[in-house]
Amino acid sequence: MTRFFLSICLLFQFFSGTAEDFSFGLISDTERAVKSYQLDSISNAVVLNEYGTAMFVFDDQRGELNIAFTHHVRLKIFNKDDPSQANIQIPLRISDDKAEYLEDLKAVTYNFRDGRKTETWLNTKNTYQEELSKYVKLTKFSMPDIQDGSIIEYSYRIMSPLIYNFRTWRFQADIPKIRSEFEAIIPATYTYNVIMRGPYKLKEQKSSILREGFRLPGWPIDCSRMVYIMENIPAFIEEDYMTAASNFKSAIYFELATVYLRNGSKHHYTKEWKNVDRELLTDRSLGGQIKQEAIFEKLLANIISADINDLAKAKAIYTYIKNQIKWNAYYGVFSELGIKRALERHEGNIADINLALVAALSAAGLDANAVILSTREHGIVNKLNPVISEFNYVISQLNVDGESYLLDASDPFLPFGMLPLRCLNDQGRVLPLDKPSYWIDIKSNMKRHTNYVLTGELSDDGILRGKIKVASFNYAAYLKRKEIASYPNIDQFIEKKKEESVGMEIVEANVAGIDSTDVGLIENYQVTIKLFDSLPSENAYFNPFILNKISKNPFTLSERTYPVDFGNSSEESYELDIALPTVYDLVSKPADVNIVLAERGGQFFNRIKLENNRLRCEQVLRFNKMILHLMNI
Repeated sequence: MTRFFLSICLLFQFFSGTAEDFSFGLISDTERAVKSYQLDSISNAVVLNEYGTAMFVFDDQRGELNIAFTHHVRLKIFNKDDPSQANIQIPLRISDDKAEYLEDLKAVTYNFRDGRKTETWLNTKNTYQEELSKYVKLTKFSMPDIQDGSIIEYSYRIMSPLIYNFRTWRFQADIPKIRSEFEAIIPATYTYNVIMRGPYKLKEQKSSILREGFRLPGWPIDCSRMVYIMENIPAFIEEDYMTAASNFKSAIYFELATVYLRNGSKHHYTKEWKNVDRELLTDRSLGGQIKQEAIFEKLLANIISADINDLAKAKAIYTYIKNQIKWNAYYGVFSELGIKRALERHEGNIADINLALVAALSAAGLDANAVILSTREHGIVNKLNPVISEFNYVISQLNVDGESYLLDASDPFLPFGMLPLRCLNDQGRVLPLDKPSYWIDIKSNMKRHTNYVLTGELSDDGILRGKIKVASFNYAAYLKRKEIASYPNIDQFIEKKKEESVGMEIVEANVAGIDSTDVGLIENYQVTIKLFDSLPSENAYFNPFILNKISKNPFTLSERTYPVDFGNSSEESYELDIALPTVYDLVSKPADVNIVLAERGGQFFNRIKLENNRLRCEQVLRFNKMILHLMNI
């Protein structure tokens, strides 16, 4: 991932000519003739051209400053049976009492029949709104009359009072683009840091000064005009085991640094951590909640006893918070209800829960701090300049008996000291009350570990009768408990297992360790498996890999531009021990294998043998490192 930081006010280099949007509706013969995209022949569509511009405007009627963002797209459909590119979504952001709104939407589908162009325009009454979250609403519509070879074109303008992050421009999408151009016009009174992410380079970058390009009442202001152009941009394909796509897609981000006021003063938005520490720890929705120790002073007598050690106290408090406050599925570094109301209502967002945990641990005399972080799907934070909007989650750090634990009390299935996978993302910032904040790695020492054991006896009728034991530990046990909890009861979970077990009959089953998050979860099944109609008298061919078969390769890209990120280390082991009915010799078998990745990042081990008429198979797939780069695979 390429990341560089620029200050717009330092980039004034004059260039001749200006950026210009392409003409709506003027389809070239070249665009009509495109049958597929030569650099990506399997894609079902390609963006022929894309142009965007963002600029400051002053709304005289409302007396407020907005950013006007205009987006114009023309793309070609190669396969009408893939409707995804004809279904358009336009996100509109909401923050506090401010919301973006959509203007001047127009959209049309062009088809070419018998040498004639036909146009089918979107009726804007056929658009609808969907609330994605309380922070984002979507305007959605489907383009009409889609055929193989259709060209669709649409444009719109978004008026946004949310000027802090200006406008992000994403060059890369899930289909390839032939050309993408973005123009930013920013008053000299606003300075932004510009962040370029992704592996692909700009085709062209231009800048100039636009004299008196923006005007507040009675105040003309010069503007910087920045133009960014990228061409022949590959589609971004998401594979398994990756963090947020925004970490790796080619895009430009704008981060507000400084605002120069009319009286000559200036306000710095890019701050040092010492300033941010003070703001966060004096904010009543973060630092103010951590200091609410008094709420727990009377409660602690019923939660812990004086004769237990500090670690036992911490575990008891952790369990109490998990049981008292149910997560409402909203993230956030700031408390929404406050600890007191969250306890009364028995619900709250992530900050309500985990700031309550910090306060309760502190009330018990334990060393606990809040840690703010960005979840895997939210992206990696910029560590050069503190930007609070890049953080969307808070957890607790506990230091006890020389050990440090990271805790999240939002999930009833999480054992003490284990974070959910969504949190395992790079680094977080610890916010102590009595010293400067600092970075820590957000990782877990607990691995995802599953052990499969099949023991049994193969009879002359070709039926294998035996027992299967599946032992799940740590993250594997956590995921299994969540799966079991999705069923009304354990019997229905087992019934579902019976339905899914094609070629295998589960005669009897039991599951142990469901209700205790601190131990492994053990599944025991008594099974019969039909391997042959009847056992051959001479040669028998047998696939020993009966359980947990890998049916799909998760890594199919010919070129992967981002690392494999498992989130945690893992191990899956498989043991098979089968007694055969008569004496057999092992004629042929897969070669024994022991493959070790570079720097012991992982290991695959496989061994099969026949001893005393017992067929034994042992297989282990282990990943010791959480992040693997392609060169190590």
